[in-house]
Amino acid sequence: MKPLKTKVSITLDTDIIDLIKELAEKDDRSFSQYINLVLKEHLKENKDIQK
Repeated sequence: MKPLKTKVSITLDTDIIDLIKELAEKDDRSFSQYINLVLKEHLKENKDIQK
């Protein structure tokens, strides 16, 4: 079963949105899927900092 997701609203700079859309398209992912992927990778790489 897929994990549950929660809808959130955030404000991003236009240039960031444009870049994410471009990268998501190149990776054949939706905007939301790509943001989720990037955030997961960032958190995984920085998990030691969180403690």
